[in-house]
Amino acid sequence: MKAYVDDDLCIGCGTCPEVCPEVFHMTDDDIAHAINTDIPEDVLGNAKEACDSCPVDAIDIDD
Repeated sequence: MKAYVDDDLCIGCGTCPEVCPEVFHMTDDDIAHAINTDIPEDVLGNAKEACDSCPVDAIDIDD
């Protein structure tokens, strides 16, 4: 599974890296970015929680 962040929707609230720093981080422009590799199995639950916590639905997790 991979995570994607829509740069046009992201408001830079910082929730996703707080919930799952193994997958998400903030760029210098204060926009969230996801790792470019598969989500590690041991943090998949946290990544999904980060997705569900996004106030603007900017995160998508695909198989």
